[in-house]
Amino acid sequence: MAWVYLVAAGACEVVWAAGLKKYGFKPTPGSAFTVAVMLLSFFLLDRAMKTLPLGTAYVVWTGIGAVGSAVVGMLLFKEPRDAARLACIALIVAGIVGLKWFSPATPTG
Repeated sequence: MAWVYLVAAGACEVVWAAGLKKYGFKPTPGSAFTVAVMLLSFFLLDRAMKTLPLGTAYVVWTGIGAVGSAVVGMLLFKEPRDAARLACIALIVAGIVGLKWFSPATPTG
């Protein structure tokens, strides 16, 4: 279940990062939604860290957020899609998969 929480937390991170880009940090409904999703992301990360090692959970969470945000940036905000950028994103994905593959899901604390 910890990995489900962690993937959901990462997805929320992508949503709030895109919301921050689109709405900024102003008193608007879009910003309020962004902050709510941000808090949900932290809550889900907290749940995942109850079982997963800190380093694994944090790196996977930020990796999902980084890759997802880069892809959303390319698709929605017309950010660059050059080969070097895509290769670097692939390296981040490889790191996430590696951590998932080699990390135990046993209580750590």
